[in-house]
Amino acid sequence: MPIKIQTGSLSDFFDSARDTAREIDQGKKVTLKKNIWVEPDDLIRLLKPQRKKLLQYLRGKHRVLFKDLVNEMCCTSSCMNRNLNLLSKYQLVRISKEKTLDHGIQKIIEPAFGNQRLEFRTEI
Repeated sequence: MPIKIQTGSLSDFFDSARDTAREIDQGKKVTLKKNIWVEPDDLIRLLKPQRKKLLQYLRGKHRVLFKDLVNEMCCTSSCMNRNLNLLSKYQLVRISKEKTLDHGIQKIIEPAFGNQRLEFRTEI
């Protein structure tokens, strides 16, 4: 089942939740929905080529070290942090830190979508 990333307001989200609640009340079998509601400006930012390349790279990965991701994507740490912060805002990635043996700290990136297909939808 694909994850649908679509533009909409808070009221659109609640309309969708009400529809699901109505299905439950009517005793219908509820289909699992994996929708992520984003602000229109953020959807445009998610579709930039560098972020699309990052999402494609992360697909199917279990966890990736931040420094490896920076090297693989050929960008700066600050650029990668901006990209990851936007993806994290919509729960597409999880960012954590763990200690290393040499008393340092490394940042770990875990994609939240696995191998699932991402669909981007918007209405203008």
